[in-house]
Amino acid sequence: MYQFDIAAADDTASLYCDILGALDALTADEPDGVANMANAAALLWQYLPDLNWAGFYRLIGDELVLGPFQGKPACIRIALGKGVCGTAAQTRATQLVADVHAFPGHIACDAASASELVVPIVAGDRLVGVLDLDSPVAGRFTPADAAGCEAVAGLLAGRIG
Repeated sequence: MYQFDIAAADDTASLYCDILGALDALTADEPDGVANMANAAALLWQYLPDLNWAGFYRLIGDELVLGPFQGKPACIRIALGKGVCGTAAQTRATQLVADVHAFPGHIACDAASASELVVPIVAGDRLVGVLDLDSPVAGRFTPADAAGCEAVAGLLAGRIG
């Protein structure tokens, strides 16, 4: 059984530091990438406030395919370059979107989503997939969230692909 002491931190950086420590403990000795994504999604869902979706899309062939997640059922396949996830995958750049309705080509899997943060996961020079967080709160994600999620993606890169 895992039990983590992750308190409501005074600042986002401290929160992600605690999350990274817990994620490292959960995934360090587990070789199965799907299990590691599942635990990462559950951890983020449990400790990050104001989310309505937290999970992964895996790169399979030339498209993103739904991976482990927490939240409502989601779109199963996303083409590279389409929507926020496909854009993050194609550009290999984090997408911090304060208002998804203003994002050209946004794919609305959940109409309640108002903002989104998507971080590409790259192992070596190979794109493995993306980490996707959605919130019903416009402007929910900050550059500190992006940095924290980039650290999460960096930790997971070699443990899921």
